[in-house]
Amino acid sequence: MAGGDKTITPWKVLESKYAYRDRWLALRSDTVELPNGRVLSPFHVIEQPDWVTAVALTHDGKIVLVEEYRHGVGQTVIELPSGIHDKPEEPMAAMKRELREETGFASEEWVPLGSFFANAPRLDNTVHCFAALDAHKVAEPDPDDGELLVTHEVPLADFLAELGDGRRTFHGFQLGALWLLSNHARRSADPRLAAMRHYG
Repeated sequence: MAGGDKTITPWKVLESKYAYRDRWLALRSDTVELPNGRVLSPFHVIEQPDWVTAVALTHDGKIVLVEEYRHGVGQTVIELPSGIHDKPEEPMAAMKRELREETGFASEEWVPLGSFFANAPRLDNTVHCFAALDAHKVAEPDPDDGELLVTHEVPLADFLAELGDGRRTFHGFQLGALWLLSNHARRSADPRLAAMRHYG
């Protein structure tokens, strides 16, 4: 990384208070001292569990998507199967469970794509991304009580074209998963991933 021997010193936490906490998130308000001596108070951090998300591709070149109302934006959104990583469950095990619960699909061929921060300035969690190849339906969906979902199978080339010309609005973190898959596809000779080599 450019910058020579320069390093960034972490902020010193002088005080932390929680305004709210439940199983889904916690709002932490820190008083922090920067390396230059400046004090910021409050600096809010949202603590959340890690997330998992998967690009599930069927044997005939379709991507498995779920449609769900998302109250934060007040809209119905079509997205990748995703969920919460409840530790100590391993991220891939969590994703396999989420894919089956949300869509009824499963796969015998999983590819770990990598992980990244959800939103490093304010969120403390990590997103773990996977590809599920030759995904196939094995059961009816069994979503959580608060989930009303519709499963879609869309030709991958059509889906990528719709993303490219702005006909689809997508979660930012799920675009990151697609970018990781495109990197994997460019390193792979797998013909099932040919459409992904030109994405991103």
